[in-house]
Amino acid sequence: MAGAAPARRVRPGGAYVRERTLTCMLPRPRRGDPLWIWMLHGWDVFSWAIIALVMLITVLGDVPASDRYGSLALVAVLGLAYGVVRSRPGNPVRLAYGYLAVLVLVLGSLAWLRDGFGVLYFLSLTQFVIFADRVRPAVVASGLGAVAITVGGALRVGWSTDSVTDNAVSSAGVYAAGVLITLLTPRALAVRDERARLRSRLADAEQRLVEAQKRQGAAEERERIAREIHDTLAQGFASIVVLAEAARAGLAAEPAKSAQQLRSIERTARENLAEARVLVGAAPRSGVAAGSVATTLRRTLDRFAEDTGLVVEADLPDVDCDQPTRIALLRCTQESLANVRKHAAATTVGVVLAAGPEGIELEITDDGKGFVPDAVGGGGGRDGAVPAGGFGLDGMRRRLAEFGGEVTVTSSPGDGTRILVTVPAAGTADDGSLPDGAHAAGTPAGTPAGGARTTGTRATGTATDGQV
Repeated sequence: MAGAAPARRVRPGGAYVRERTLTCMLPRPRRGDPLWIWMLHGWDVFSWAIIALVMLITVLGDVPASDRYGSLALVAVLGLAYGVVRSRPGNPVRLAYGYLAVLVLVLGSLAWLRDGFGVLYFLSLTQFVIFADRVRPAVVASGLGAVAITVGGALRVGWSTDSVTDNAVSSAGVYAAGVLITLLTPRALAVRDERARLRSRLADAEQRLVEAQKRQGAAEERERIAREIHDTLAQGFASIVVLAEAARAGLAAEPAKSAQQLRSIERTARENLAEARVLVGAAPRSGVAAGSVATTLRRTLDRFAEDTGLVVEADLPDVDCDQPTRIALLRCTQESLANVRKHAAATTVGVVLAAGPEGIELEITDDGKGFVPDAVGGGGGRDGAVPAGGFGLDGMRRRLAEFGGEVTVTSSPGDGTRILVTVPAAGTADDGSLPDGAHAAGTPAGTPAGGARTTGTRATGTATDGQV
């Protein structure tokens, strides 16, 4: 069913007048359209094929010349009008109604010329649907077609009661079919339009989802890079600054210590360069946390004790885990030690690594001044808390969440701090037993189980803030 929409036409004086235009004749069907639309389109094409066949029979058959040429002329006029309207679907709707008027006149004239042409009314039922913009005009136009063939047939055979009754009954039957078609078509078009709207909404939703996923991916990548920079480069550069200041201050009085600090600066700078290459993808990530997790953490703790002079007590058994887990444990250790140096004012740090039924556990404790964990929440103050806006503990939680792990912080002012990191271990057996070579938690420090006790001199009061 065609639809009418207001259009504007500009007059020379500039005033606008509204004029209805034929916005949609029955379009060519497309995939996804209801079967009814396909049937109407096929009916329209089939009707013209039958009309052409009737005309061919009229030309070749034994038909009087006047009837032959008259019927050919009428069909030619109808075909020309049909072609004009079909070629200009954007014309005002009155052009389509003009075609329907021509169709009614041609049907009546053909019924008047010869018997049997009344069948053309049945063949043209779909055109009353196609070229009307609403249901009511389509029903009225179809009814006028029924009247036209009834009157045309009566004029041809005479106005007897029997002939008029027969023609009226047959026309009424065809008209009833036309009304049914007219009523069903808008519903079919509504289904088609609703499906089109749903497809459009689905496409828009998919596009929005893709864009949202891109934005989320970009945000997650920025967060990951920021976390990596904070855990590696930023701490390393801060360490270099503090070590350089200490070395310059003690260059004359303590040359040996200054030389050691310069070596630490060089080592930290080289490690920062390696980390930078990993971040930009110019170096393989396999160089990070190379070796076992115990070896990696022990190396980090040795550097921490050397740079800060704090006492470090470590129990580091050989625990089996993959490289991503080793990196996560390393970063958590580095962040915890950095917070100890910056905020805790501690003298002793304890580190215990263990594999248990729940996975791998890493415990880091200090005897510093502690803080109130609930008051930190990613921010805090001077009493051992992580500075507001820092990555700190929140970065650790986010990193561990990628492995299904978690971090638990236990602390109170004056009682030091305990950080417990738990990472589910893929190597742990279903029955809770430990993998070969792993050692249970609680092995005393310094035992042959792979534990190590690293002891450095007591802190001199200079806090080292950097990568470890």
